[in-house]
Amino acid sequence: MSFGDPNNPYGQPQQQQPPAQGYGYPQQTPPQQQGYGYPTAPPVSQGYGGYPGAPTTMPSTVNAARIMLWVIVGLQVVGVLLYGLGAIGVAAASDSAEDPALAEALGDIPVGQMVAAAIFAAAWLVYAVMLALKFKSGGNGVRVAALVFGIITAILGVFPFLIIGLVHLVLGVLIAVFVGNANGKAWFNRPRH
Repeated sequence: MSFGDPNNPYGQPQQQQPPAQGYGYPQQTPPQQQGYGYPTAPPVSQGYGGYPGAPTTMPSTVNAARIMLWVIVGLQVVGVLLYGLGAIGVAAASDSAEDPALAEALGDIPVGQMVAAAIFAAAWLVYAVMLALKFKSGGNGVRVAALVFGIITAILGVFPFLIIGLVHLVLGVLIAVFVGNANGKAWFNRPRH
C-alpha cells in the first residue's frame, strides 16, 4: 500500500497550488483546506479554570457582604474601646468615690460584665476580620462561617441592644442573605488552582 498514490483514499490529501496571480487581480491568500478525519474541536471556553459557569470576579453581592464585614469590624473597634474605657472609668470612680450616693450608684454597675463584653466584642472583631480576609480565596467553609456569623450577629443585635444593635441586625441579615444566595454559592464553590 503506497501513500504516494494520488488515487488512494487513505493517503495524504493533495495540496492544491494557488492560482497564478494575474494582471489586475488583487493578492489573495489561498483558502484553508479542510483535512480528512474528525473535525477540529471547538475552542476551550475561557471561564475560570476551563469551567464555563464559574465567576472570575467576585460578584457584587458577595463584595458588598465583605464590605459589611469591614463595617462591623469598625463598629466592634468602637465597642471594644467604649466597653474597655467604661470599665476602667467605673472601676477608678468607684474606688475613689467619697460621696456615698455616687459610690452607691457606681456600685450597681458590674465592672466584670463590662470587661467580659469588651473581651467578647474583641473576639467578634477578630472573627469578622478573619472572614473578611478569606472572602477572596476561601471555599465553602468560609461561606458557611459567614452565614453563621451573619445570623448570630443579627440575633445579638436584637437581644441585648435593640436600638443600638439595629445596625448590627441589618448588617448581619444582609451578610447572611448575600453570602447565601446563588452568587455567593457560585463564588465560594468555584474551582481553584
